[in-house]
Amino acid sequence: MATLRQNLTDDALLENKFRELMGKVREYRPNDDLSIIERAYRFSLQHHKGQTRASGEPYLIHPLEVSTVLAEMKLDPTAISAGLLHDAVEDTPVTTQDIERLFGHNVAHIVEGVTKIAKINIAHAHREERQAENVRKMLLAMVDDIRVVLIKLADRLHNMRTLQHLKSEQQQTISRETLDIYAPIAHRLGMGKVRGELEDLAFQYVDPIAYKQTYDAVEAKRASGEKFLHKIVGVMETKMKENSVIGRVEWRIKRLYSVYLKLQRQQINVDQVFDLLALRIITTSVKDCYAMLGTIHSMWRPVPGRIKDFIAMPRPNLYQSLHTTVMADGGMQFEVQIRTEEMHKIAEEGIAAHWKYKDGAPVSAEDEQRLAWVRQMVEWQRDISDPNEFLSTLKVDLYPEEVYTFTPKGKVVILPRGACAIDFAYAIHTEVGHTCTGARANGRLVPLKYTLRNGDILEIITQQGHNPSRDWLTFAKSSRARNKIRHWLNDHQRQRAIEIGKKLLEREARKYRASLSKVTDADYTRAASDYGLTTQQDLLAAIGYGKYSARSILAKLVPDSTSAVAQNPDNDAGGLAGVVRRVFSTGTDALQVEGHNELLVYRARCCNPIRGEEIVGYVTRGKGVAVHARNCPNVTSLLYESDRRIAVEWTALKAEASGKPGTYPVKLEIFVDDRAGMLKELTAVVSDNNTNIRNIESKTGEGYGEAKVNFVIDIEDMRHLQRLTAGLRKIAGVRYVQRVKKL
Repeated sequence: MATLRQNLTDDALLENKFRELMGKVREYRPNDDLSIIERAYRFSLQHHKGQTRASGEPYLIHPLEVSTVLAEMKLDPTAISAGLLHDAVEDTPVTTQDIERLFGHNVAHIVEGVTKIAKINIAHAHREERQAENVRKMLLAMVDDIRVVLIKLADRLHNMRTLQHLKSEQQQTISRETLDIYAPIAHRLGMGKVRGELEDLAFQYVDPIAYKQTYDAVEAKRASGEKFLHKIVGVMETKMKENSVIGRVEWRIKRLYSVYLKLQRQQINVDQVFDLLALRIITTSVKDCYAMLGTIHSMWRPVPGRIKDFIAMPRPNLYQSLHTTVMADGGMQFEVQIRTEEMHKIAEEGIAAHWKYKDGAPVSAEDEQRLAWVRQMVEWQRDISDPNEFLSTLKVDLYPEEVYTFTPKGKVVILPRGACAIDFAYAIHTEVGHTCTGARANGRLVPLKYTLRNGDILEIITQQGHNPSRDWLTFAKSSRARNKIRHWLNDHQRQRAIEIGKKLLEREARKYRASLSKVTDADYTRAASDYGLTTQQDLLAAIGYGKYSARSILAKLVPDSTSAVAQNPDNDAGGLAGVVRRVFSTGTDALQVEGHNELLVYRARCCNPIRGEEIVGYVTRGKGVAVHARNCPNVTSLLYESDRRIAVEWTALKAEASGKPGTYPVKLEIFVDDRAGMLKELTAVVSDNNTNIRNIESKTGEGYGEAKVNFVIDIEDMRHLQRLTAGLRKIAGVRYVQRVKKL
C-alpha cells in the first residue's frame, strides 16, 4: 500500500512539473503546435518508469528540469522535446532510430549529439580518453546544431544543482570537468548567467576550504556593500531623470568563483577587489551609454586603467558594455557597467538570446561569429588522436580572449590574455609565424616572447628559411599558434626519427649479418602490431625516438639473426631495455614502465611528481623515461610528441627497515596575513602531520599586512600532502597554499 501511495505521489509530481513546463513554453510560443513536447514526455515517462536518481526521486524529474532550463532560454519545441528525451538512448533500451522514427530527424540528431559514447566501445579506455571522445563528439554535433550544446549545458546545470546526492569522489570529478570544459564553453557562447552558476556550484566541491574562506570574506562585506549600493542606485536614478535618460539601474556583488580567481591571480585580499561591488546601468541607446559614462566620471573620480570600452570593440563572444571603476566618498570603490537592453540580454543569455532556430530564420552574421571558434577548433583538432592533447588544446581554445592589438594598418587582432608576439604572427598568417624572428611593438624592437598589452601596434619581422623552435611552445598561448608550431615540429621530427630508426636498424642488421631485403611489408606490420603500432613508419619512428631498441626489433623481423636476441630481446645493452631500473633516493620507492620493469625511469625536475599523482612517461634519448605529473606545464603545453609517450606506473609501496615509507621534498608557497604567531601556527600544523621541515623562508609584503612563507618539507604521497595543505589552509589568515613544482 505504501509503495502504491508513493507511486501515485511520484506520478502527480511529474504531471505537475510537466504542466509547469508546458505553461512556460506557451508563454513565449502561444501559436505553436506543442504536441511533440507532450509525446516526448509520455515516451520518456514510459521508458524511464521505475528508474530513480541518487536522491531517490523519479529519474524523469531530471529531463523535466533540463527542459525547464531550456524553456527559460525560450528555445523551440524541438529543443524542449530533445531535452525530455536526452537520456533515453543512454539509459534505456531506446535507440536513436526509434527517436528518429517517432520524433523526426532533428530531434534524433540532437539526442545523438548529447548522448555519451557507448561505454562498451571504450571499456578499457582511461578517464581522459572517455572525457575527450565525449566532448569531441558533442563539439562535432554542435557545429551542425547549436541546440546540442545548449541541452548539454542545461543537463550539466541541473546535475550540478543536485550534486550533493553523489559520493565525494564523483562530486570532485564532475565539478572539475564543469570548471575545465562546460563553464568555459558557456563563456565562449556568451551565456554569462549559466557560466556563473556552473562555476559557483563547482567551486564548492572542487575546493571546499577556499569556497568557505571566500564566502566568509564576501559575506563579511555584504551588509555594508548592499547598503552602499542601494544608496548609489538612488543617486544614479535621480541623475538619469535629470539627464532625461530612459533606463534602469541594477546592482550586484561579484560571484564567489570570480572573486576567488582574482584573489589567486593577483595575490590580494578581498579589500583590494575593486569590482566586488558593481552597478549596471541599462539604457535604451548607445548614445545614452556614453552620456552616462561622462555623468559618472563627473560625479566620482575614475580609477586610472580601469575604463574599458567593449561597445566599440566587443569581446569575441559579442559581449558589449562600458566598464569603469570609480572612487566614492570615504574611499569606497565600485565598478559601473553601462549597456543597452539588447546588450544586457546578450551578456546574460549569449547565443540563446538570438539564435537561428528560434523562428526558423536564416543564420545571422552574429550567430556565425559566435560559432566560428567552434568550427575552427574542430577543424584544427580533427587529426588529434591523443586524448590528452585534445583536452589540453581545447582548454586553450576556451580561454577567455582579452588582449586587443593592432597591425600597422589598423586591423584589430584579438588574442588570449598572456599572448606573445608569436601568437600575433600566427594570427596574421601561418608562414609569417613559421619565419618570424622578432617584432616591433609600438616602434620598439621586442623579442618573440614579448607579452602583448591592450592597444599594442605590432609589426612582425620575418626571415626566409627560418623555422619554428620547440621553445616557442613554452610561451605561445593561442590555440592556432600552438597547433601550427606543433604540426610543423611533429612533421619534421617524425621524418627525422624515421630516418634515424632506419639507419639504426640497418646498422644492427649489418652487425649480425642479417638481411633486411627479405623482410616484407607484412613482416614489418606484424612486428609493429606486437608493439601496439600500426605501420612500418611507426615502427621506424619508435626506434628513432629511442622508445624501442633496434636490436629487439631486428629479433622480431629476422628471428634467426641471433638466437640470444631472439630469446631475450629485452636483454639489450644497446637500447633502453638493457639498463637496470633506477630506484630514487626516496627509500625503496620506484617507478616502472608498464610491461617493461627493467627500463630506466626518473622523475622530471620540472614537476617532481610524488607517489599518488597521475603520471605519464616520455622517452628521452640516452636518458631513459622521464616521468612527469599529468598536470605538469610541460605536458599540458604539449612540449612532447605523443609518439614519445609511454605508460608508467608507481611500483607497489614497500616500507623501509624503519617501518616508514620513503619521502619526497616538496616546496609550498603560503600567502598569509602578517600577524604575530602566524609562523608558530604554521609550523605546528606541519609538526602535527609528522612532516619534516627542510627549509623555511619568510618575507613581509608591501601594504595590507601580508607576508609570504616558503616551506620545503618531506612528503610521503599525495594524501599526505593534501592532509597537510588542508590543515594549513584552515589557519585564520592563510590566504592560499600553493605547491611549487620546481624545487
